Amino acid sequence: MKKLLVIRFSSIGDIILTTPIVRCLKKYFPECEIHYLTKQAFKPILKANPYITKIITIDKRINEALPILRAEKYDFVVDLHKNFRSIGVRLALGGKSSSFPKLNFKKWLLVNFKINLLPNIHIVDRYFEAIESMGVKNDNSGLDYFIPEMEPSAFDLIPESHRSGYVAMVIGGKHKTKQMPVELSVRLVKEISYPVIILGGPDDSTEGSIIESEAGNQVWSACGKLSINQSAMLIKQAKVVITNDTGLMHIAAAFKKQIISIWGNTIQEFGMYPYIPSNKDLYRIFEVNGLDCRPCSKIGFDKCPKKHFNCMMKQDINAIAMCTSKMWEN
Repeated sequence: MKKLLVIRFSSIGDIILTTPIVRCLKKYFPECEIHYLTKQAFKPILKANPYITKIITIDKRINEALPILRAEKYDFVVDLHKNFRSIGVRLALGGKSSSFPKLNFKKWLLVNFKINLLPNIHIVDRYFEAIESMGVKNDNSGLDYFIPEMEPSAFDLIPESHRSGYVAMVIGGKHKTKQMPVELSVRLVKEISYPVIILGGPDDSTEGSIIESEAGNQVWSACGKLSINQSAMLIKQAKVVITNDTGLMHIAAAFKKQIISIWGNTIQEFGMYPYIPSNKDLYRIFEVNGLDCRPCSKIGFDKCPKKHFNCMMKQDINAIAMCTSKMWEN
């Protein structure tokens, strides 16, 4: 085996969940070149990965990269996205390839009829089914995240009051039904007696500023101020990470941080919970059980379809704050 291609177009968390595959492929085939095909926007989260020889990107269409891909003459293609676009790449390249069980019909049954036929297995372990025929097995070392050495430091930006230790609280996310409402975030940080750094993207800047202004000097919002790798720096140095079901949660898992994971409309049965096989005690999931409307989607919505948003509004804020304190003292 001289050259392999791994495909995963998006998004942050999903790509990070493929890193054990890349690492284990490199361990089994140390002389092999491993190329990774993804969207241009997600290249920064892979560019320092030492197991990847080359990152090939697309912006919108696979045709942008097909001439490059064809010229590489891959021995094997590992499709970890399994959609029309990735299947199109495999057909265009020909040769040997494999994918993994996506289980979309079983997810549909769970979302629409609350019939759970999903296997009790993390998606990382389902990814490994794609390379089973190659004899590659999971080393159970968890996820990888590598911060580029030349990335500007994020620590120069944080207040002096936070430099001796802080809780990282992730409020961002692609879908609103995965995010804790601002009023609950304010309540939570007010109950936490430690410095808090709020993390999120530019779209979360307004919410971050509200939490910062209403919660007092112990809170500093970094929303929209950092690159993804700078946010990863702050995740890596946090004493505790509070996060919704989003990409930074998986970065925290890669660094084996103490994680409080707060779940809204999605559920851990989909297999996307924090992946830390060496120490599952590092994370705690908070979710509102017993709701007949949950899960309402396998991904998320811009707003609650039922308009009550009970999967977040009924979260036990006091219990989350107490768990934060317990983890801080560990």
